[in-house]
Amino acid sequence: MNKKTQFVAKTLHGLEGVLANELRAIGAENVEEQRRMVNFTGTTEMLYRANFQVRTATRILLPIHTFKAKNEEELYSIAKKFDWTSIMDLSHKFAVDATVNSSIFTHSHFMALKLKDAIVDHFRDRFGKRPFVDPKNPQIQIHIHIAEQDCTILLDSSGESLHKRGYRLHQDVAPLNEVLAAGLIMLSGWDGTTPFIDPLCGSGTLLIEAALIAKGMAPGIFRKQFAFENWLNFEKETFEKVFNDESYERDIDPIIIGGDISRRAVDFAQSNLKEAGIQKLISIEKQSIFDFFPPEGPGTVITNPPYGERLKKDQITTFYKQLGDTFKQRYQGYSVWVLSGNGEALKNFGLHASNPTTLFNGPIECKYQCYNIYSGSKKAKYQNKQ
Repeated sequence: MNKKTQFVAKTLHGLEGVLANELRAIGAENVEEQRRMVNFTGTTEMLYRANFQVRTATRILLPIHTFKAKNEEELYSIAKKFDWTSIMDLSHKFAVDATVNSSIFTHSHFMALKLKDAIVDHFRDRFGKRPFVDPKNPQIQIHIHIAEQDCTILLDSSGESLHKRGYRLHQDVAPLNEVLAAGLIMLSGWDGTTPFIDPLCGSGTLLIEAALIAKGMAPGIFRKQFAFENWLNFEKETFEKVFNDESYERDIDPIIIGGDISRRAVDFAQSNLKEAGIQKLISIEKQSIFDFFPPEGPGTVITNPPYGERLKKDQITTFYKQLGDTFKQRYQGYSVWVLSGNGEALKNFGLHASNPTTLFNGPIECKYQCYNIYSGSKKAKYQNKQ
């Protein structure tokens, strides 16, 4: 099907611009940033490609019905009249969820139930039978978005959130979301040609996402399934074309190095690298950041140090000061990017930050900022240029 359709790509707060650029790069049209989402248009192939190749989307939705409703009964009545047989059949297990921002409709769970009833009753009236509802493992996932009286029903083409790449067999405490990790790397501008280091690497998410970006490998390569494969109009040949397209892959060998003081974290990271099939691209050692010496710069560090949930205030203050001193002394020529949910601790870093961005690591509001480490003082750097 070559007809162009509007789609909605959901993302995390602060990554809308990165996602918009990714979508443009794969040929999406009419790309428009909104809060935690990006609208775009494209063909069925573009829908498959966005799910398979884009790194900073959490899911891709297809709007299928838009209408206004003044109350619950009107919403039910309009939704029931929609031709649901164009979307699914009796053999499909389905689920519904709702996002509501309205003074009329105030309970999202109740609105999801109303839409579910409308779908079930549509089939029962036509065939005398109803499809099964399966909230845990649906084949067809339907969303309804309500803003005041404006209702939009959307079909979820992704299924499980796209951050669940499929390579992470093990995770350490508070692992970084894969979509957020990819976003951090893309915000830094690292292109794979200089060393990439995460000296506090945990279970290795930043390292793996860096390797995939450097090599141009699609993040969807590890996924077992996308929801669109269950759709009535699934185009198997089109998806195979997307799946087998290697034109974005690059023949470079990046230098990617990780370390962590926890043997458990390093073991988890190494098993995840193996699952992703990229263990030869990444070197990980069990060691303290304070014992590590990086290759000569230029290079990029991206890291997510502890925020202090498990450390006392004086410990975290000391740790961040030592961290800043280590970067200043050993990482000349590097751009050091730090994601931290502890603003007070960052004040002890002792380095001047640029490009601060507000992001969320789960529910925790974080600052993501860059420290450019110069040889000597910043003033001396500019004097040398003159």
